[in-house]
Amino acid sequence: MNRTELIAAVAEKSNSTKKDSEKIVSAFLDTVVEAVAKGEKVQLIGFGTFEQRIRKERKGVDPRTHKETLIPEKKVPAFKPGKSFKETVGGKGADDEEE
Repeated sequence: MNRTELIAAVAEKSNSTKKDSEKIVSAFLDTVVEAVAKGEKVQLIGFGTFEQRIRKERKGVDPRTHKETLIPEKKVPAFKPGKSFKETVGGKGADDEEE
């Protein structure tokens, strides 16, 4: 699903126009990106958590020269899915019964 398809799905599920849904989806995504860039966590219970993690400095090898090089520390975005998200994707929905 791409952005356009997501907007169309949100419009259909919310009985709103694609134009209104596009504004909402864009505002949501912009807000999450801005918060994570500032180092804040965005936690949506049941869905997941967006956060910033630091990838530590490490050694690497340049594939062209085969020389060892130092890869500097950097900040990267990360997403950890919530419990109900994992269960839904993994096939354990609320309607499934455990035996």
